[in-house]
Amino acid sequence: MPTIHLTTFIAAPIERVFDLSRSIDLHKKSMTDYREEAVAGTVMGLINLNESVTWKAKHLMKTRVLQVQITAMQRPFSFTDEMKKGDFKSMKHEHHFKAIENGTLMIDVFKFEAPFGGLGRFFSSLYLSGYLEKLLEQRNDLIKEYAEGNKWKHVLDNKQGA
Repeated sequence: MPTIHLTTFIAAPIERVFDLSRSIDLHKKSMTDYREEAVAGTVMGLINLNESVTWKAKHLMKTRVLQVQITAMQRPFSFTDEMKKGDFKSMKHEHHFKAIENGTLMIDVFKFEAPFGGLGRFFSSLYLSGYLEKLLEQRNDLIKEYAEGNKWKHVLDNKQGA
């Protein structure tokens, strides 16, 4: 199963980074190029344990629908979202946060399996892994931008601790 592992340093408190990472609104903003929108479940604000969101977006020349659920959460250290319905055979995204002296390390462990057996594995190694890594980096760059400046206040708007 392909695994993408990213570590992003963010000069901001762990609680802020954790909550920005759960923000449906910020996720939508990070994916505007793909016209991604939350169409069911938790469609705004911060997603919490056992809640789900259904995303609709244009990826790889096709409109795709992906439903994920938060299956584990230990605030402010980690949460996990897993695909319930969608185009992948399976998908699990672990988000880990580690407070360090001058900020937070945000660690993504994204595991997925494409459908179509050997053909899906070939496509994953050839293209899909790189495509998904780029999406995650784009999302992380926006979280970093918001967390390190004052933009986070507009997103969280007294929602910290939610």
